[in-house]
Amino acid sequence: MERAFRLAGLLRLRELQEDQAPARLAASHAALRAAEQRRRDTLASLVGHTVPETAGSREWRLALTGRAALAHLVADAGVAVADAGYRVGEDTADWSAARGRSVGLEKLRDKHREAVAVEDGRAEQIALDEIASRRARADLAGP
Repeated sequence: MERAFRLAGLLRLRELQEDQAPARLAASHAALRAAEQRRRDTLASLVGHTVPETAGSREWRLALTGRAALAHLVADAGVAVADAGYRVGEDTADWSAARGRSVGLEKLRDKHREAVAVEDGRAEQIALDEIASRRARADLAGP
């Protein structure tokens, strides 16, 4: 039996991918939180925006234009939140898939280690039996 696990390189690659996946997931969670905060801030600006009651038509139109622009920014921020949420879902799925790819190889590695240990035990037992057999022959042969 070959002592080295033949898929060790692939297992190291899979473990590296599995180690990197949580970092990407954490970054996408941070991006989601930032997008949600921008949406809340923009919404607060929209809520706080007032249209002057006593103003000329020019000021009134400027205020309405500003309010419409803020409404569009809130909508854009909502899209950014949805995109960031989608990214979180994708990164969560990637992390799960990376773990799944590693598990199978880890099981194969563990079985390989067990087989090598059994083979080592068998070889050791054969050597011990041979030593005992030689001693018994020597004892029978006498001094």
